[in-house]
Amino acid sequence: MDLELHREARAFVELRAEWNALLEHGVCRAPFLRAEYQQAWWQHRGGGEWPEAELLLLTARDNAGRLVGVAPLFAAPNTEQRPALMTVGSHEISDYLDLIVARQDLDAFAAALLDRLAGPDMPAWRTFDLYNLPAASPTRAALARAALARGWNAAERQLQKTPIIRLPGSWDAYLDMMDKKERHELKRKLRRAEGGEDKITWRLAGSEALGTFLDMMALDGAKARFLTAPMRDQFAAVAEAAEREGWLQLAFLDVNSVPAAAYLNFDFGNRLWIYNSAIDQRFSGLSAGWVLLGFLLRWAIDNRRTAFDFMRGDEDYKFRFGAEAGHVYRLQLSPALTVADLGGQPAAFRNDAEVEYFPQ
Repeated sequence: MDLELHREARAFVELRAEWNALLEHGVCRAPFLRAEYQQAWWQHRGGGEWPEAELLLLTARDNAGRLVGVAPLFAAPNTEQRPALMTVGSHEISDYLDLIVARQDLDAFAAALLDRLAGPDMPAWRTFDLYNLPAASPTRAALARAALARGWNAAERQLQKTPIIRLPGSWDAYLDMMDKKERHELKRKLRRAEGGEDKITWRLAGSEALGTFLDMMALDGAKARFLTAPMRDQFAAVAEAAEREGWLQLAFLDVNSVPAAAYLNFDFGNRLWIYNSAIDQRFSGLSAGWVLLGFLLRWAIDNRRTAFDFMRGDEDYKFRFGAEAGHVYRLQLSPALTVADLGGQPAAFRNDAEVEYFPQ
């Protein structure tokens, strides 16, 4: 399997149709792997997360010329400030990342990829550093096998939890899934919202409402610091790309026509991906965030979505709504991977319970 190297960002556009078609059958079908998301992320480098980065987008085709693998990579110093290759989207704002390849082609693609990364035309690097690989992704094991077959080292670390609600076929069935106390609390808050003195409504909007959403996010001090000017530009590029391709969802809860809570979601692949939230604390007494989540869950069930994916973060409220925890992982591969490459933690490199180590 021969791999072609693309160094220019126009490849995201030129490959978009084939890329997205391949993703439909890929090992990880997440919106962050769509060509338009990857292009938007690269345009702003994750909102300024990687100011110095060199694009190294690798593609593989079969004998008939059909695209069978995409490894969207870039070269930059990683979080340990060592020369690394990472996947486009790494790592702060893209909750799930992976290679774009069908399962039946994964082992061959992984092997060809590692051979290509060792080629003379690649920039100097020390670690192939893959963030936010889903627990269910077969890429983790396939890359580790390919690395070990070449005498490389490989180490894996569990990162954040990814709470997911598997949605049943009806709202009543969902309520039956919940803990009795939490079910009572949700029903009480929804009844109060629908029958109280305040006029409470919820609505779906498009990218024209992104400015309102970001301004609401900035009401939280930590999120205000996160929302630098480059990050706002990044959010705008992602929202516009997602809307153009039909998978953006902005949801607002209004109290007496004033936005009180909002969610930026991706409606993609028959599941709702809950990407970011904004709450005006003036309406905390009405539990605006809970109420909007209740409406969104009911919408997702009514519209036959199969999952409600909170993505990264282990906030308590996600589990109170009935989510079960998945995880994402960081996988590091190298011909000369050392403890220092993993942040100077010898115990974590080999023996820590949070790490799986693949010995030579």
